[in-house]
Order: sequence, then structure tokens, then C-alpha cells
Amino acid sequence: MGRRTLPKLDPSVDFSRHITEVDDLETPFCPQSLFAETSDLEIEVGSGKGLFVLNESERVPNRNYLGNEIAKKYCRFAAYRLAQKGRTNAHMLRGDGMKLFRELLPSECAVAVHVYFPDPWWKERHRRRRVMQEGFIGDLQRVLVPGGIFHFWTDVEEYFEETIGLMKEHSDLSDPIDVQETAAEHDMDYRTHFERRMRKYDHDVFRAQFHKS
Repeated sequence: MGRRTLPKLDPSVDFSRHITEVDDLETPFCPQSLFAETSDLEIEVGSGKGLFVLNESERVPNRNYLGNEIAKKYCRFAAYRLAQKGRTNAHMLRGDGMKLFRELLPSECAVAVHVYFPDPWWKERHRRRRVMQEGFIGDLQRVLVPGGIFHFWTDVEEYFEETIGLMKEHSDLSDPIDVQETAAEHDMDYRTHFERRMRKYDHDVFRAQFHKS
């Protein structure tokens, strides 16, 4: 199930105001400076082609959405589509999400953090590259406002169970709320391109959300 080739970008579409390099951000960094208006902020780590940010920024126009993607071509494509739709409440950050959370995002700046289908890094020697690690968990807890929500979805049961254990061990967020049965109401109800593919081929998806008290 390889990814489809991205369509060519129309050179007449200027998406420069919808994308920023993580390495170009200066401290102290105010994420609200990227948007037309100050509003509640949601952050997605590993946005891929940006379907979640694109759709949610339309569905909830009075909330700001910040997508993060390390792959340049996907981040550019996501920003391009935001520009096509004229979104002023959505922005893409290209670069290392761990650096973004560790060094740049201020405390209690986001009402929600989303991690959908992160790379499982199957080989044992590559496990340290997984996004769900002790350090990131501490950072996402710091970034969430009281009452904020962390959403985690994966198609890898082992990764899901490991993450549940890490969250219990290294965070003060609530025990996970199982959202397996309520995540999809119909065949076109999906948040990311990857979820669409998983459901098309009838693969299991494991979902949970955690709340900060």
C-alpha cells in the first residue's frame, strides 16, 4: 500500500504564508503569531499530506490548527492546499516535531495535541526514533492547557499498548478513554489519509484519548 505520487503544485498559488521551517523559529516562540487571529490552538504531530488540519480548520473555523510534518514534500503539499482554500486558521511547520515540543512551544498553549499513525520503526535498533517516548510525553503534557486532550491513534497494536504503558508511567494525564467504537460513524468518516487506507483494507485501528486535569 505505497503512497500515491503527489499532484504537481500550481506555481501561481503562493503558500509561503502557510508554511514555516521549525529551524527558522526563534525563542520565545508564540504560535499564535502564525495566525490571523488569536484562538484556541490544536497541534498535530506528523501531519503527512495534511488532511486532518485541512478538514478541521474548515469544520471549526474559530479554532487555530498547527500541523507539523518532517517530510518536506508532504508539508509543502499540505500548506499548498491550505493556501488554495484560503485558510487563515491553519499553518504548517516543517521539521523535527520533537524539537518543536522540547525547545519552542510554550507551556499550556494548546487545547489538544494529535498524533495519528506515527511511524512504528519496527527494527529494535530504531525504536528510539518513535515519537511516543518519555521525553515527548513530558513535553506534550507541558504544552497542553488544563482540560486539554491528547489523541493517539495507530494501526500497530504493540505500539498502542506500549504507548498506554508509557503514558501511565510518565504522565499525569487521565487513564485512556477508549474511542474504538465511536471513532467512525460511516465509511467516509476518517481523519487522515492513512486511516482511510486502513479502513479500506479492513485493518484494525487502535484509538485512545487522554485528558489533562
